[in-house]
Amino acid sequence: MEGGKQIADWSAYALSDVFHSDCPARTVLDHVTSRWGVWVLMALREKDLRFYELRERIEGVSEKMLSQTLRTLVRDGLLWRAVEPSTPPRVTYGLTPLGRGTSEPLASMFGWIQEHAVEILSTQDEFDRNSRA
Repeated sequence: MEGGKQIADWSAYALSDVFHSDCPARTVLDHVTSRWGVWVLMALREKDLRFYELRERIEGVSEKMLSQTLRTLVRDGLLWRAVEPSTPPRVTYGLTPLGRGTSEPLASMFGWIQEHAVEILSTQDEFDRNSRA
């Protein structure tokens, strides 16, 4: 929706400048790169997981924030959600093709960060030492 109206054809926005606040890509980017969105997408790269498995896998996320993040990513079409009727219900999440496409560049970024983390932390220490001088 834009200004309270539903937009029938989003293709007109497809080539919007991502630096403009009305670009729809910014909304998607906010969801993908949200504090917990990145972790959910990365956790589901390995395999489909149930809610409690995601909560255990992603250290520090509350149930409320995980639920909100999952709901957003399902709405965006990046995740699928399957509910098995049981007591309590078994809810499983997985990546859709769109979600897999999003998680691949994130995995590359994670790999780069892991490879360079020690160097970055060392540079931060050096900067902090020089800033105090």
